[in-house]
Amino acid sequence: MRIGVLGTGNMADALATHWVRAGHEVIIGGRDAAAAERLAARIGGGARSAGLRVAAESGREVVLAALPFGAGAGVVRDLRAALAGKALLDCSNPVGPGFRLLTEGGPSAAQRLAAAAPEAHVVKAFNLCHEDVWRMRPPVFDGRPLAVPVCGDDETALAHVRELVRDVGGEPVAGGGLERAGLLEATAALFISLWVGEGADAQAIAPPLAYAAGPSHQEGTGLLTEGPRRVRRPRPGA
Repeated sequence: MRIGVLGTGNMADALATHWVRAGHEVIIGGRDAAAAERLAARIGGGARSAGLRVAAESGREVVLAALPFGAGAGVVRDLRAALAGKALLDCSNPVGPGFRLLTEGGPSAAQRLAAAAPEAHVVKAFNLCHEDVWRMRPPVFDGRPLAVPVCGDDETALAHVRELVRDVGGEPVAGGGLERAGLLEATAALFISLWVGEGADAQAIAPPLAYAAGPSHQEGTGLLTEGPRRVRRPRPGA
């Protein structure tokens, strides 16, 4: 794929580096030409730099909006004609001081991009982890690839983004339509507050998948786990 990147920060660096290694053509766009040139040189592999408009025009299938929440909609609005018909990938987190969700009560950051460029196909992904997680080669924990929720409404755009998730080393997970992007953003706000504010393990707040609906759903196997003990229950009729 030919991918345009809007932004020259850490997320642009981390994701574009993987995509260049996977064989994609990447064009880094920024307001600061020198910053775009430095990032393209650091990524290497044929990545090249450009202005924001050229990067948006050059991205044939996907354009990554690696932009701060406060700036994203304005930049995208200016580029709406260049983004028409393309997957516009939003990785932003509208999280403010005190880990407050800045969009609370209003449209999500992804929906604001969609309103600013209504002919683009906005997809939300890559917003739940720190950029250094995305630099891992690959992001695998306890032998399991990182699951990456993906939200969007256009199947072609979703297919492109799922491919890019796999190129990073993650496993795409269907997150629903773009109307659910706000849930991803709220999850990020919660996780960041737990990790940074409380020093808590956010993974520990959810049970294993087999117990997501409660331990009673394990009774069909005749085996119920209660803490460290394994208690065998008779099946009905036994």
